[in-house]
Amino acid sequence: MPLLPLFPLELVLFPGVPLPLHIFEPRYKEMIGECLRDETEFGMVRASEKGVAGVGCTAAILDVTKRYDDGRMDILTEGRRRFEIAGVNEERAFLRGDVTFFDDDPSEASVAASQHAIRLYLDLLALADVEAENPPEPGPQLSFLITAGLPLELDFKQTLLETRTEAARIGAIVTYYEALVPRLKRALKARKKAGGNGHAV
Repeated sequence: MPLLPLFPLELVLFPGVPLPLHIFEPRYKEMIGECLRDETEFGMVRASEKGVAGVGCTAAILDVTKRYDDGRMDILTEGRRRFEIAGVNEERAFLRGDVTFFDDDPSEASVAASQHAIRLYLDLLALADVEAENPPEPGPQLSFLITAGLPLELDFKQTLLETRTEAARIGAIVTYYEALVPRLKRALKARKKAGGNGHAV
């Protein structure tokens, strides 16, 4: 199997989720240029102080939304396939990985658990004063859709990416959101009180 070009960034990409990118470094202009020419995907992997994560998600280039005179470009990508990195190759200007692709193990989340997760997700959006245009519905990638757009801890998102059943991901999200929603409500209440009388108590 050919090596997969890797794009390390401080983010976690999920399957089925769109991701706009601004490409400006020479090595990544080269990499994206090759992907466009060959109509191939590249691998998004989370980068941190510890290095590159062992599991990532491929990104398919849907569109080049803008090209600049100096070779920079804005592209729209979408997450596709998850992979595990067996080894990293540094022979090119950009990293490439020897990867193994994987799908979920058979295990569907219950409708009740999925609906509970959706309610918690909508609660979070309401607390952020954001209205969901198309509320998500239970499905095999619900867990990714109700976490991708939120500013959650990257460790949590990376764990979800690596988890191989939707049931386990939904369970983790319910636990995480059940703790997060009350915390945000208390923070908003304190902020309103502070704004109303100059005191937080």
